[in-house]
Amino acid sequence: MSHATSQQQLSEFVRSIYQTNDFIPLHAPTFGELEKSNVLDTIESTFVSSVGKFVDEFEQRMQAFTGATRAIATVNGTAALHTALYMAGVERGDFVITQALTFVATCNAMYHMGAEPIFVDVAPSTLGLCPKALEAYLSEHARLDGERCVHKDTGRAIRAVVPMHTFGHPVHLNEMKQLCDKWHLVLIEDAAESLGSYYQGQHTGTIGQLAALSFNGNKIITTGGGGMVLCANEELGKRTKHVTTTAKVPHPYEFYHDEPGFNYRLPNLNAALGCAQMQQLPKFLEQKRQLAARYRDFFAGTAFTFVDEPAHGQSNFWLNAILCEDKQARNELLESQNAAGIMCRPIWQLMHRLPMFAASPRGPLTVSEDIEARLVNIPSSPI
Repeated sequence: MSHATSQQQLSEFVRSIYQTNDFIPLHAPTFGELEKSNVLDTIESTFVSSVGKFVDEFEQRMQAFTGATRAIATVNGTAALHTALYMAGVERGDFVITQALTFVATCNAMYHMGAEPIFVDVAPSTLGLCPKALEAYLSEHARLDGERCVHKDTGRAIRAVVPMHTFGHPVHLNEMKQLCDKWHLVLIEDAAESLGSYYQGQHTGTIGQLAALSFNGNKIITTGGGGMVLCANEELGKRTKHVTTTAKVPHPYEFYHDEPGFNYRLPNLNAALGCAQMQQLPKFLEQKRQLAARYRDFFAGTAFTFVDEPAHGQSNFWLNAILCEDKQARNELLESQNAAGIMCRPIWQLMHRLPMFAASPRGPLTVSEDIEARLVNIPSSPI
């Protein structure tokens, strides 16, 4: 089968799934009547900003769904990551280990803390941070000074590890947590893409001390813009809530703030949308598994490899992806599908290729570079 034939068949297959000849986006939100009703409710109440019933309800729904001890809503996923790093004790000049194969927000949050990323390779089975690569990097480049992990070459502290559950595929969390415990590092899960994904039956974002979710318009549920910090214990959750709401001490009328804080509280208007979306989440997850199954069957026996969920977990299949034979085949597929009105995209450029992170320390990135050259995301809206 020629590449041109395969590309044409893919176009026809995707159109048959979504039953349209119009432009097919990569991932579009789905709204119902409850979303409209909730948003109208906030408008009529006038409580559209930082005060209102839906923020608390949204946090409670997220706690119940994920099993997190506390969930604190924020204005976006980057704010959630920034807060998680702050709560983990990351300081200016610290290093934070993460993957180069990630969305730039992961590293932007570190930058705004005054910290610097260290890039470690990903595992081919998850597209997320590889525990073997992490162990190798720490063994070669780190040492323990009491309970402080120190970068040998610079003497700077390595404070935390931030794996991302790429496209909703859970990373090897047990191995990651064991390494973090051994090296006295805080495990922060970048779970922006993995709402509804599970690692050995436990929801992603609940194994690390802290985690960040995102509810951008292209995520599995959306609040328009929004995020969430998941906390492993009540004390941490209480202080996170305090810090994200300008550290204001409750009082009937006085304005007293007892520490520097962030104005990161999710507006009630957005939370209203989120509450309605949470009721649709189980349906979205089922629809996305059905879509992944159809793609899995379609690509079996072709020159493309479908990126499937790892054996140790259950993915939400936020974005479906395939691996092409090489970069040329990837580019041909991207050009043909987008020209046909079917939105496909490559994975992000590796973070060390961006000017602001080019000088950051890194280990070998062989797997990351291979995936960067061959991966294509394909339409993944719920069906």
